[in-house]
Amino acid sequence: MPRSPCCGTLPPVQYELFIGLRYTRARNRRSNGNSGGNFISFIALVSMLGIALGVAALIVVLSVMNGFQKELRARILGVASHVQITGPDNRLADWPEVAAGAEKHPQVRASAPYVNAQAMLTADSLVRGTLVRGILPDQENRVADIGEHMVAGRLDALRPGEFGIVLGGELARALRVRPGQRVTMIAPQGLVTPAGLLPRLKQFTVVGIFEVGMFEYDSGLALIHLDDAKLLFQLGEQVSGVRLRLEDLFESRAVARDLGTSLGRDVYISDWTRSHANFFRAVQIEKNVMFIILMLIVAVAAFNIVSTLVMAVTDKQADIAILRTLGATPRGIMKIFVIHGALIGIIGTLAGVAGGVVLALNVDVVVPFFERLLNVRFLSKEVYYISELPSDLQQMDVLTVALVSLALSFLATLYPSWHASRVNPAEALRYE
Repeated sequence: MPRSPCCGTLPPVQYELFIGLRYTRARNRRSNGNSGGNFISFIALVSMLGIALGVAALIVVLSVMNGFQKELRARILGVASHVQITGPDNRLADWPEVAAGAEKHPQVRASAPYVNAQAMLTADSLVRGTLVRGILPDQENRVADIGEHMVAGRLDALRPGEFGIVLGGELARALRVRPGQRVTMIAPQGLVTPAGLLPRLKQFTVVGIFEVGMFEYDSGLALIHLDDAKLLFQLGEQVSGVRLRLEDLFESRAVARDLGTSLGRDVYISDWTRSHANFFRAVQIEKNVMFIILMLIVAVAAFNIVSTLVMAVTDKQADIAILRTLGATPRGIMKIFVIHGALIGIIGTLAGVAGGVVLALNVDVVVPFFERLLNVRFLSKEVYYISELPSDLQQMDVLTVALVSLALSFLATLYPSWHASRVNPAEALRYE
């Protein structure tokens, strides 16, 4: 066993681990009053902090992107549907048979007919374009969650023949109306008279207001009873289509494919992954890009380990030479500096994971604090679909970030450690 130059034999543990740990926590005793050893320790500390900040930032950003994806999906599907069945020219005549046939599928939990149309709403001198959806309130609650987001009135206040209307919160504020007040709907289907084509006008009473937290729907969706919609838009007994809710929303594409075969009629079937594909594809692409960009920060911090170890090898050449004369092998010397550099990466990664997890779990507290402190609004309702910063911490993301960071840190140790193993003892001790 190699002998220590000062205290006999080395401890009965592997000497590479012992010396590597000692180099990591010890200052340079050979600096003779200069700051060389302290400077190396400072560079090692900067490397640890860089890795920790990069890992923490990456975990928080991925958690926020996951939260956006989850929140966006929940809010869209709270108003939209998992699967939608429509007929030619956006009209479906035999919708009860279509709904009954669709509900035979084991994945279909509920169905509801609907009418979709464009119209304009006016109140006093204010005018807004909107998407009008005709629904059956009792069935609509089975396929959408609008009833859970009512801030005034009730969805079941929509009754046939009474011409009630439920507005999104932003739309109601834009028109400056409250429940009990009236709005005038202008339908695109006109009346042909000797004087020309006149628009169809109908007054509706506001019976409720909803807010789902997604500006697109809160500012541009109005609900009326299905019978009133068929009468206003001259559909007779036809509807625009049937909306379905599934047991597992991620099976929507397979269910749509099965229904296309089983229904056996001329219908068009779409699912939420197609209707809103751009939203989810954009979020996923942005998540991947952010992962790559922030991982470069981790890589830069990890490769600071290279400069740390190069300086350490230069500073410890005499120690390396002594170890070699005591019988240490080049492989053993290499292990010492691999352990030294890997410890920097491990400590930085663990600190970053701890900090990132804590921040990701408390985004809902941290972000409002900075908004109040800086008096700014990071996510405006008028610009973003989601006005609050969500977070969804996933174990696989944390594990992936930690493993990639450790791998980069390990790779950064290889060249300096190999260089240390090539030190010639005679050359290193010539001027000692």
